[in-house]
Amino acid sequence: MTPAAPRVLTILGATGSIGVNTVAVAQALGVRVHAVSAHRKVDELARIAVAGQASVAVIADESLLPQLRRALSGSAVQAQAGPEALCAISSCPQVDTVMTAIVGAAGLPATLAAVRAGKRVCIANKEPLVMAGELIVREAASSGAELLPVDSEHSAIFQCLEHHHAEEVAQLVLTASGGPFRQVLDLSQVTREQALKHPTWSMGPKITIDSATLMNKSLEIIEARWLFGIAAERIRVLIHPQSVIHSMVTYRDGSVMAQLGRPDMRVPIQYSLTYPRHAPGPVQPPDFASLGALTFEEPDLARFPSLRMGFHAATAGGLLPTIMNAANEMAVADYLAGHGRFIDIFQVIERALAQAPRVAAPRLDEILAADTDTRAQLSMR
Repeated sequence: MTPAAPRVLTILGATGSIGVNTVAVAQALGVRVHAVSAHRKVDELARIAVAGQASVAVIADESLLPQLRRALSGSAVQAQAGPEALCAISSCPQVDTVMTAIVGAAGLPATLAAVRAGKRVCIANKEPLVMAGELIVREAASSGAELLPVDSEHSAIFQCLEHHHAEEVAQLVLTASGGPFRQVLDLSQVTREQALKHPTWSMGPKITIDSATLMNKSLEIIEARWLFGIAAERIRVLIHPQSVIHSMVTYRDGSVMAQLGRPDMRVPIQYSLTYPRHAPGPVQPPDFASLGALTFEEPDLARFPSLRMGFHAATAGGLLPTIMNAANEMAVADYLAGHGRFIDIFQVIERALAQAPRVAAPRLDEILAADTDTRAQLSMR
């Protein structure tokens, strides 16, 4: 019998929006946090670790370890640093649940360590499954690890699929708000400030830009393909501006199941921690009488070519998802740093995919090498 809540939790990426919400949800549930990590936010990491009575705090940037030690001076929290420390807190015997909320490809090694150790892995970062979905699913089957999605869309599908089998499914329907540019015809003149103003969700800058380009849906297509064992041609994306229906499953008998709720990440975070129970939480259900109407639109693939690229990468597989993700991370970082136009993000990814080598069922070292090579080539532009 799966426990109602985890006994001991590690939070990878504790200073991001998902991490902060996970800390709050864990505290409300009475879950003990063993370890927390961050990339470079030393003071915030130290504050979270001390307030949450964590045993270990890991800063990914090893050069910041002395600073973290000073910030934790006088507390009982142990300071550690670097990729090996991230893998250690993900796989240590004391921990039974790991929330993986590190943004980008950097979260792959620690996520894989948690999977190989047979943990309940609450996956809030898309990139590990995008890059190495086949490998992660295979390792989870071998170790007995639980893969529980935290993305609102994948959590919705997960709930709609409970007690059903993949062969019963006609189609998975991922919903998308459409981002800030859903009704903007010319994307060549939009600004960074506009791109960072999401209409319904509060997220970090990288994920917010991914939502504006709809690249987040491309990553979600690949993630869904591996999480649920459904081929890309049976996955559909629909624009749903109200963000009330988080995703749907169409079954072969014509019935459709949808999961609805307010756009609040505390709901899927809590469900990943308390599964298979829906425990009392801080979020109220929508007031349907006041909603008026729920509307849907087909996405515009001409304005948002990221979706076309996502379906292509999901179908082709191999190294294409890794290269698409790496190119997107580099292009978005460049854009957030003040370089180029919004539409340049699409062009950078398209060029990288056009040059991608074809490798079937790549090994982990090949995946990591493709990620490194793509970043190196783009950094020399």
